[in-house]
Amino acid sequence: MSAEAADRVAAVTSSRPGTPLQTSWFEFLLDDSLLEKHLQKSNPDPAPVQLIIQFLEQASKPSVNEQNQVQPPADNRRNRTLKLLALKVAAHMKWDLEVLEKGLTIPVLNMLLNELLCVSKVPPGVKHVDLDLSTLPPTTAMAVIIYNRWAIRTIVLSSFPEKQTKPGPHQINMQLKEQAADSISVLEGAVRLKKDFYVHTMRTLDLLAADTAANGETESSTAGLRISADELHCQVHYDLGGIFFHQGCTDLPIYEKARDHFRQTKELLKKLDSTVHVHLDEKRLAGYWNACRVDITNRGQKLVCKLHFNSLQAVIEAFIKDNISRSLPNHFRRSVLREFLYKVQQGESGLDEVCHKLCVCNGVRDALEGEILSVRFQQLLLKPSKEVVDFILEVCTRSLEKDRPSEASRRNMANFLKTLCESLEDLSLVFVVSSHKLFMELLKEEERKVLVEQMRKRSATINLSAKPLPSFYDIPASASVNIGQLEQQLILSLEPRRIRQILIELHGLAERPFWRVNSKWEVPPDYINVILGIKDNLTKDLVYILMAKGLHCISIKDFAHARQLFSACLELVTEFSPKLRQVMLNEILLMEVRAHETMAAEGSKERPPPDLVSRVRGYLEMRIHDLPLRQVVGEECVAFMLNWRENDYLTLQVSPSLVMNNPYIKLGQLLASTCKELPGPKESRRTAKELWDVVVQICSISIQHKRNSDGRIGLIKQRESSMGILHRSKFITFIKKIREPLVLTTLISLFVRLHSIVRDDIVNEVTAEHLSIWPSSLPNIQAVDVEAVAVTVKELVSYALTLNPNNQSWLITQADIYFVTNQYSAALNLYLQAGAVCSDFFTKAVPPDIYTDQVLKRMIKCCSMLNCHTQVAVLCQFLREVDYMTAFKALQEQNSHDAMDSFYDYIWDVTILEYLTHIHHKRGETEKRQIAIKAIGQTELNTSNPEEVLQLAAQKRKKRFLQAMAKLYF
Repeated sequence: MSAEAADRVAAVTSSRPGTPLQTSWFEFLLDDSLLEKHLQKSNPDPAPVQLIIQFLEQASKPSVNEQNQVQPPADNRRNRTLKLLALKVAAHMKWDLEVLEKGLTIPVLNMLLNELLCVSKVPPGVKHVDLDLSTLPPTTAMAVIIYNRWAIRTIVLSSFPEKQTKPGPHQINMQLKEQAADSISVLEGAVRLKKDFYVHTMRTLDLLAADTAANGETESSTAGLRISADELHCQVHYDLGGIFFHQGCTDLPIYEKARDHFRQTKELLKKLDSTVHVHLDEKRLAGYWNACRVDITNRGQKLVCKLHFNSLQAVIEAFIKDNISRSLPNHFRRSVLREFLYKVQQGESGLDEVCHKLCVCNGVRDALEGEILSVRFQQLLLKPSKEVVDFILEVCTRSLEKDRPSEASRRNMANFLKTLCESLEDLSLVFVVSSHKLFMELLKEEERKVLVEQMRKRSATINLSAKPLPSFYDIPASASVNIGQLEQQLILSLEPRRIRQILIELHGLAERPFWRVNSKWEVPPDYINVILGIKDNLTKDLVYILMAKGLHCISIKDFAHARQLFSACLELVTEFSPKLRQVMLNEILLMEVRAHETMAAEGSKERPPPDLVSRVRGYLEMRIHDLPLRQVVGEECVAFMLNWRENDYLTLQVSPSLVMNNPYIKLGQLLASTCKELPGPKESRRTAKELWDVVVQICSISIQHKRNSDGRIGLIKQRESSMGILHRSKFITFIKKIREPLVLTTLISLFVRLHSIVRDDIVNEVTAEHLSIWPSSLPNIQAVDVEAVAVTVKELVSYALTLNPNNQSWLITQADIYFVTNQYSAALNLYLQAGAVCSDFFTKAVPPDIYTDQVLKRMIKCCSMLNCHTQVAVLCQFLREVDYMTAFKALQEQNSHDAMDSFYDYIWDVTILEYLTHIHHKRGETEKRQIAIKAIGQTELNTSNPEEVLQLAAQKRKKRFLQAMAKLYF
């Protein structure tokens, strides 16, 4: 077929109407009114920033003289007009640097703004810092301000560690950095000007082009777009804040300047009714402000102290205020206290009182947050003076929010005041606390009465000046300190003997439930009643804490400590409770199963020891009446058996009663049976049908009939029904414990088939292995929850790929899921991954059972939907029969987002190359036509060559093309 004939066929067979042609840059030169009309469109093509690039690119093209020597761009009317057009586009965008910086590279934006300086009559060769902005014409002053704003913004943006999409040449960045001080001076002068500003518009630029500036209109005070002083100052303060913040990491006064500029930015933003001419990132402004406002930064503790704490009293005041805002981290507050304590130890005098007060401030902060009071604070309460107690009460009062303290703050403060009364040995100081206004406000009358009664028991006579007599039942004052220390040790310790010793000491000091010391200690709800039913309080605490710590160790995969803790707990409960002994044996089994599964997930191929497999079987067959059982143990035991292919046990040896009573065992049996039968003939797939029915039931919705108000019968669907053997959410949790590839492939296959039936979209079906073993229809399709099936298939494939990202079948399935949901870029990425993993990154040919015609056609559609039409044409060659119609139609597209002629080297089909030559000739695209002709002229593509040579040429181009695609989409 000739190129002309192919062109006619493609035109006739095209099923999609032609897209409007993109306006070319030179058309704007020919029609003065075209630019404004184009920019007023809702979605102009080319976009404004693209027009700026095209205009400046054409205006800066070097020329060639008669001697074939390259000359700088000519200063002629054409090039001047192109530059003016670029400026007019920027004027239409209201000189929004945020947008211009995102769309233009640094060199292009530099060229644009230098042109703005030129047309705005900024004196050439004069440093901007030497200009007096107040005496310059408004548009001239504004051009200087815009340029210098861009200069400092570019310095800041180029300093960010993130990968930049529009990097600029190193020399421009260096030049801007060298001139940074001058740019800052110019902008600081701008914020001192109190008059309104004016910037060039398309109209004023037209006046310049018409050479009518002689009448002074473009330089008058009213020319151009008016920008109020507040609007410009807001923008400039923001930009100055950015550069000072960037420089302030090593210079404290500059850092303070940044904070001041950001403060003024925020104040001006609040003042302005509308911010039409203020273009700044308010999220970034908030981030800058928070970074400046937070007192602790990476500059180091001494720098912060110097910045905020100019006197000792200021340190204390700052800590009290922070008890309300809570912006300083606790570790920083403690480090400041340690700094002062260190100075006291070094012999500095006069700091003892400061240390006591800082300790009080930190103690109140801990109390407000419900934390355990520090040992140092509790030591302070052993023999405090009245001044210390008064200061504690002052800090407590000032640390509560003034208007409406939160309920948590009130409750924590009330508890702190009660603890304070209980800790004070001197009853006169207790009276000071209990008679304080805050105490009266926060504690209810009943609480106050009980507390006062407890205090009275400390002394036989109420003599506030006398020291109370100790009672046999009272805990010594120092005991509260010991209890705090011991409780901290109890929280931190993982050694069973030490935990037991700490609990014995604690029970000797106070008789209360120490299993409540840490709110994060948790045991399964199934065991709570059994453990709390232990009569001996010490034993109860010990069992609870050992189990809770062991479970925590398992959750963080610290199996060594978990074994120690569980073994000690087993040894303890064996002495008095057969029920708890079995509970611990079950938990130890679960721990060993998880430990082995964790090793397997990390790459270990070692099979589990026979003893562990035997214990798992024993658990699944266990029959003990009235024993609390956690369902997760049975669930993970079944998953364990599936993962280690104990299919014979699950299919042949599990008793029918177990299968009937335990949904996980039933699922395990069905999965094992289906996997065993996969290689067999169709008639032996009875269990596959049974597994299908069970899963369909899990994903079904219970439907109820209800008569509406108009008398008609309607349907009510109840999600997450209990129709199946277990809820879908629990089913998903179970699936995510399975690692065995064949089991996962079977489940993926089942859900893909179910998904295809409920979606009923033959054209866009998802593919998977072993689809033929499942039924092709459903008797009651209305009952199936379509959304649940769609979510499950996505979750299942995503989970499988986390286990093996190189499974070709799963990759194709995931790609199909993305394809049918119109996520073309993600789909193409995964189709390419599937090909890469089975061809050593395309160094070998991709097997035809991976890149089937269906997969290739989907890749073609992905490229087409992404407007990568040249890639479409190349992929059309990969099909068993080259799809010329699609290839020609794609090559007709002019709005292609791929690299176009750079892909011509990957085309081996001469007919497509001839068509390309014809298309470029027809459009007058000489350079691209030459590239296509060069590709045709390669000797290895000569149709007279032997078939093997042609095949080799095709294979070589296939590999190179797929590797290039992988670099684009990976």
